[in-house]
Amino acid sequence: MQPFKLIKQIVLIFFLMLSLTSIVTAQKSVSMVVDGFHPSTVISKHIYGHFSEHLGRCIYDGFWVSDTSTVVKKDRIRLDIVAALKKIQIPNLRWPGGCFADEYHWRDGIGVRTQRPKMINTNWGNVTEDNSFGTHEFLELCSLLNCEPYITANVGSGTVEEMSKWVEYLNFDGLSPMTNIRKQNGRVEPWKVKFWGVGNESWGCGGNMTPDYYADQYKRYATFAKNYPGARLNKIAAGPNGSDYNWTETMMKKVSANQMWGIALHHYTVPRTWQDKGSATAFDEAEYFTTMQKCLEMEELVTRHSTIMDRYDPAKRVALVVDEWGIWTNVEPGTNPGFLYQQNSLRDAMVAATTLNIFNNHSDRVRMANLAQTINVLQALILTEGAKMLLTPTYHVFDLFKVHQEAKLLPIQFTSPDFVSGKQKIPALNVSTSKDSNGLVHMTLVNLDPSNKISLRTTLHSINWTKVEGQVLSSAKITDVNTFEKPNLIKPVAFSGAKKEGTELVVDLPAQSLVLLTIY
Repeated sequence: MQPFKLIKQIVLIFFLMLSLTSIVTAQKSVSMVVDGFHPSTVISKHIYGHFSEHLGRCIYDGFWVSDTSTVVKKDRIRLDIVAALKKIQIPNLRWPGGCFADEYHWRDGIGVRTQRPKMINTNWGNVTEDNSFGTHEFLELCSLLNCEPYITANVGSGTVEEMSKWVEYLNFDGLSPMTNIRKQNGRVEPWKVKFWGVGNESWGCGGNMTPDYYADQYKRYATFAKNYPGARLNKIAAGPNGSDYNWTETMMKKVSANQMWGIALHHYTVPRTWQDKGSATAFDEAEYFTTMQKCLEMEELVTRHSTIMDRYDPAKRVALVVDEWGIWTNVEPGTNPGFLYQQNSLRDAMVAATTLNIFNNHSDRVRMANLAQTINVLQALILTEGAKMLLTPTYHVFDLFKVHQEAKLLPIQFTSPDFVSGKQKIPALNVSTSKDSNGLVHMTLVNLDPSNKISLRTTLHSINWTKVEGQVLSSAKITDVNTFEKPNLIKPVAFSGAKKEGTELVVDLPAQSLVLLTIY
């Protein structure tokens, strides 16, 4: 054979092998087992809660619009936003903060609006807060949303009496100075608010306290926050900043389960650093990988904090409440840096879906969580521009995941393929599965890998089924966003990549996608 022909054949074989290799690596195979024998842990609906602080355009120009706005509203509450949030079955809403909570004095936000004192919002842009949106307005919003209010009381700059009187104002149905004031302000019946945060981030903006000092303060405040007839409080302690395990250890050691319904954990996914968080829309695959790597830290945080809590509370009476989470990037160019307005991409949807799968799989201890924040701030569900409103990819994640609310968790076993970037790797696949009260099984599958699809073959033990239906959330690029010009670029569509083969569920999971399967 001539040398030239030999070289040509070698080159041809090389490229053929390279092509075959790329075909093989483009699809990774996974075997999964779902245990349907003994579903027991209920996935609390309150894991799907949200958070709205007096920050930027979340309350004002978000939920609460001007008197002259032409949008459909009740009083000044924007009703298209209410309708969108009711669709995803929002279970609770946390308010008024956040850092704002520890400089908020609730009596400034009741009574005749034009007579309410103004204040400076020192945490978020030094803007003037006119207190037109206060206690009555927030509870009316929760009534329209058909959700539970979750109020965070002021421990940092407030007093024990201030919190005690707020609880009395909202929850007591007898004769007292606070109930008289409430009635004068137009509300006869008490609201009976159940969820109460005792301070916020007391390790930081809420007072820069040590865990020992805060534990003692918590017990003081909790003692005087009374249970009134028909209104027993779920008191939630300010918990750790991310991996501050000593904070959790101290609280569990010093505060009994009788005094504390939950302990709050805060963790944000920051793509780069706190000094330069990175763009919400302009990032490459390496930065996407790092973002998801940091998102997956939630698994370790929940596991390790739960392990500490188990030592003091093996009956799991105290809930782990992750009441601030989500992705935090730089603000959009040209916007107020104190308003924390950022766009919302397919990457954000991957962060949300992955985190919710983690919460579902730890629902024996995680029984409440709140994404930060609902409208126009951080990882928002909704963005507004005047009368226009759009639903972000993150909104659609919550719409798909609502099927897990109050369903029973089904344990799963599988080994995830790797999503590789340089010399680092993370699990490409995360999943949670539940069975609802009607016997329907729902599975949410997330493939983080932007290049490779995953083929799954799943055995569902003790589950009788004949059909599977699905929806998928994805887009051509991980940086894709919904805009006011193209508000529906990213939204769920029907998914046809799942079928029954024999007794197995076979799924071809696309790259960079979330898939919801309904199995019945």
